Amino acid sequence: MSIKILNNKISPEELQELCDEYFGTFVKFVVDIEKEIIAIGGELHADAEAELLERGSMQKNIWGANYYPYRDAENRVEYTALINIRPRDDNPAMEILDDDICAKVRSLAEEYILAPDEGIPE
Repeated sequence: MSIKILNNKISPEELQELCDEYFGTFVKFVVDIEKEIIAIGGELHADAEAELLERGSMQKNIWGANYYPYRDAENRVEYTALINIRPRDDNPAMEILDDDICAKVRSLAEEYILAPDEGIPE
């Protein structure tokens, strides 16, 4: 299945397949907060990042995270990825430090992956 580009809702079955492909309980995803698209799946955040860059995304708008669909809605998104280490963009850590960016990442994940009241079968 590899990496999917989302600009609309993914099915719970596709999400489960993406989780099962590499990590089982979660999937990596990368968001272009300006274009409002998600690249989801793959082994490395850098692979999804490369897909977005090839599609014309700008580096400053790309942020990586992990998605845990089996957790409760408040704890599904983990804002950590090596691609987030960007001191020039005021983010010297693996975790996204800007609350506004975190909110945008969460909002897009809830729109395209799972809404807070949705889940996937275990």
